[in-house]
This record gives sequence, structure tokens and C-alpha cells, in this order.
Amino acid sequence: MQPTRTEGPDYYHKVVDCQWACPAHTPVPEYIRLIADGRYDDAYMINWKSNVFPGVLGRTCDRPCEPACRRGRVEEEPVAICRLKRVAADNKSDVGPLMPPVAAKRNGKRVALVGAGPASLTVARDLAPLGYELVLFDGEPRSGGMIRSQIPRFRLPEEVIDEEVGYVTRLGGVELRLGQRIESLKGLLSEGFDAVFVGSGAPRGRDLDIPGRKEAAANVHVGIDWLSSVSFGHIEKIGRRVIVLGGGNTAMDCCRTSRRLGGQEVKVVVRSGFEEMKASPWEKEDAIHEDIPILNFRVPKAFTHENGRLTGVTFEIVRAEFDDKGRRSLVPSGEPDEHHECDDVLVAVGQENAFPWIERDIGLEFDRWDMPEVNPVTFESTRKGVFFGGDAAFGPKNIIWAVAHGHDAAVSIHRHCMGEDVHDRPPPGFSLVSQKMGIHEWSYDNDISLDLRHRVPMLDKAEALKNVRVEVELGFDSRLGFAEAQRCLNCDVQTVFADNLCIECDACVDICPVDCITFTEDGEEADLRARLKAPAVNLDQDLLVSGALATGRVMVKDEDVCLHCGLCAERCPTGAWDMQRFTLEMTHADQMGGAA
Repeated sequence: MQPTRTEGPDYYHKVVDCQWACPAHTPVPEYIRLIADGRYDDAYMINWKSNVFPGVLGRTCDRPCEPACRRGRVEEEPVAICRLKRVAADNKSDVGPLMPPVAAKRNGKRVALVGAGPASLTVARDLAPLGYELVLFDGEPRSGGMIRSQIPRFRLPEEVIDEEVGYVTRLGGVELRLGQRIESLKGLLSEGFDAVFVGSGAPRGRDLDIPGRKEAAANVHVGIDWLSSVSFGHIEKIGRRVIVLGGGNTAMDCCRTSRRLGGQEVKVVVRSGFEEMKASPWEKEDAIHEDIPILNFRVPKAFTHENGRLTGVTFEIVRAEFDDKGRRSLVPSGEPDEHHECDDVLVAVGQENAFPWIERDIGLEFDRWDMPEVNPVTFESTRKGVFFGGDAAFGPKNIIWAVAHGHDAAVSIHRHCMGEDVHDRPPPGFSLVSQKMGIHEWSYDNDISLDLRHRVPMLDKAEALKNVRVEVELGFDSRLGFAEAQRCLNCDVQTVFADNLCIECDACVDICPVDCITFTEDGEEADLRARLKAPAVNLDQDLLVSGALATGRVMVKDEDVCLHCGLCAERCPTGAWDMQRFTLEMTHADQMGGAA
């Protein structure tokens, strides 16, 4: 097997599993160390640079980093990465002076941003310091997009949204045109903007066209529209008996909001099994904690009604059946239909994009799903100078994906406005710096302890259900935040091996607590994986393979199980092993310069 190439950023980036899994590639271990050190302002600004909305995401992120967390391979649960982000946001001081200064001069370029949600705000955050004039359009009276309209206040207080959206809109050069919905892209293009970014989200909730829908329309509500009406104060109550249809996070928000608006008997009914539901596990747990039953394998057949009033929903009972390729289908179980009485139904069975305002004769092509054709690297459409991001680009995901799209689109918009090729994208920068402070001392805490994940304190359930605007999660205080931060294994402090210094004494093999280091004869990767001291079965994780050593053997380390404890480097008599901190600098437009 060829020696592992570690020259570029990707190899060591991938070893930092949480950062690799994060769409915005937030340097998670770095900000967690700062939290443990009580440096909350610095931790917040690292997050702000990467994911723009630390306080928002510290409460609402879908947490793709946590399933990847190395601590989850040692214990049952990963580090509470998401909630530690909130610790930095809750405990910071005034970070206004740490924000980028207003550009000293404008660069003469104007960019229109359609939709004031997380994707557009991220583009604005990256382009404003470069002197752009940014015009942000949104049909709603307040900015924030789905952050404000679709996430209930008991999960995300309004003041957190106002604060973090305000950091962006106060950067200079950002003009807000709220309450101004764009009705024609052709008309917008005629206003002479140098580029247009569409971050309008996926604003249309799917409906259910089943018998009784029209007759019972007064009490059958589309979930995301209903949540938006609650957020903006247009709806303040709901019936005593509520059925929520759907198994995603929107359905969980709908059922929990219903409990706070007068719903006493609220149930969620899902066509799939419990494990197949799209809702995050913690969202389901929170709903169950609030006494909301989840009924699975039930498909709605009809809304029942009497004299124009909804009376309930009839469901067909189904079961899962798998073919010889493991593909699942839902088939009738043969059991009798069920009828569940209710006063209101919330339909949360998915979201879809709607682009009636984009003309089809302006050189912007759409695919068979009526989605714009968007380059997944540059985020440019087939119409030069028109870019998409967030849910508007590739369909509904979550806030952190919208932020990642915004960063990448901003790079493209900047290059486009500078007359450069949008495909020519500077690679991320990186560095490796030794953490050695002495013969047996490191600049980071490398003690490996078996600490269980700390539970986030919650408001008493009886109190939480009284008010739709009272936050239910109280967050970690500084003491619990420190304890949870100490669970991080510092995966960004890499084990770096120098072939020319190794004397093959096997001291590192003897001391490694997880048997991840092996000195052996070379071979093909599949052969090597099977011959290691502990077989390397996770093919998604790389092997660190040295060049040929003095005896002809190679050193092989399985990155999957390494704890980054540094014992190999402490024990090594020649310094062949070193612990070096890996820092990744993602390419953002505001770091590129190039004002016209």
C-alpha cells in the first residue's frame, strides 16, 4: 500500500470527524477547548465566523456533527456539541466590537438577495466587509426567514434571532426591503444588479388531497403556514383534540406548539415506523416527554366531517414489507380502518419549493422536479450571475446547510463580480503545530475519562406547557458546560508520524490503550486492515500508513479508534510521534479581498 498522503488539508480534516461532518466545517474541538477555558467571546467568534448563528444553532441545529463524534465510539453518547455552542452564546460579553468593521469604501457592486433567511444572511455576512451594496428582499415584515417563522419561540426566543440577525444587518452596506415580495425575477434583473442570490427557502407545505379535505378546510391546516401564523401572533389557540400528520421535525414543532395553545389531546400519526421517522431522535423524545403519543404505520384515508365541521380522520393500518433487495414498501395489514376523532388537523407531510415568480424564458433552466438547475459547487444557475442557496437550491434541509451554501455562493458571487471564473476556487488553508510543552507535557488536556453525557436542564413541564413563548430548554450553566466540554477528545490534535525518526521499538504499540497501532509487513489495504492488532473494519475511516522503515515493515494506525490521547508520543524515545494541532481555514469571500 502507498504511504498515506497527508500534504493537503483533507486527510487530517477527515480525522476531525465532527468538523468533517459539519456542512460549514466549524472547528468544533477548538471552540470547545475555549469554552472549557472560560473564553466564551473567543468561542463565540469562532462559531460566528463559520456558522454565523451560534445562539440560533446552539438551540436548533440538526447536529450532523454529533453522530460523527469520536466520544460516541467510547461511550453510548457523543459530546453535546450543539448545546456547547449555546454555552458560548449565553455566556459571551458584548461581541459587537469584535465584528468586522464597516468597509471603508464601497466597491461599486450591487447584489440582490431574495429572502432574508439564513442562506441570504450568510451571503451578506461574507460580502458586506468587502464593500458590496446588498439589497435584501423579503415578503415578511421581519428578517430571519424560516428561523423566525417556522421554529417555535419555546425552542428559539425572539431576542436570540434579533441579536444574531442584527450582527449581519449592521455590517454596513446592507439595505433591508422587508414586506416587499419579489414577484418577477425578470423584473429584478432589469434593475441592474451585478448578481442575484435566491435564498427564498422551500415556502410551500405539502397538502393532502384526500376525501373530506375541502369540506373540513376550516380546521385542516398546513403545518408550516400554521407555525408561521403562530410565530407572528396571528393564531393563539387551537382545538382540544389535535391530530398532527407527519413524522418530521415540523410535525414535532406542530404537536408541541399545539399543547401550548390549548390542545389537551394531541397525537402524531405517521405512515412509517418510529425508527424511520425523519424527525431527529431528540425531537421525538421531547414530544413524548410532553405526553404526545406517536402512532405509526397509519395512512390517512379521509377527513370526516359533519355540517361543514371536521370530526376526525380515518386511517388505514399498514405494515412494512421488504423485497429481496431490502427495499421497503408499505402494504395494507388487513386490519380494520381506525377512526380518530379530533377538532383540528395539522398537515406536516413535507415541504416543497415554489417558483411561480421566476419566468421560464430568461435562460434559467429547471429540472423535471421543477427545481432550478444549480451547480453544486458554485451554486450558480444556468443563468450567469444568478445564484441559489439553502432550501431554494436543493430542497429542504436545515439551517447549517443553508449557511454552508451561503458561504460557497458568496465566493462565487465575489469572483463573478470581479470578472473571474466562479469555478476557480481557492482551496482551504491549513496548519499543523506541535503541542509539545516538555518531554511529557502537552498544551491540551489529554486525560481520557469515561464521563457520561450531561443532560441539559429543562423547564418544569407544567410551566413549559403554559406559554408558547417561554423557552423550555434552560441550557448548560458554566459549571455543566465545563464538565461537558471536558468530554471532548480533542480530535483536531493529530498523531503525526515521522518515518525517519522511528527505531521500531514498539513502545507506542505497547502503550496504546485501544490497540490502534501496528508494525507489520506491507500489503494491499484490505489485507492490511485484516492483519492489524485490532482489525480495522470501518472502511469510511482512513489508515495512516508510513513509508518503509529500516526493517522493511510499515507502521499502520487505524484512525477510526484512535483517542488522540498522546500516549504514543509521550512514550516514543525518538520523537517519531508528535501531537500537532490541525487548523483548517475554509475559503470565505470576506477573506479573499479584491475590492474593485
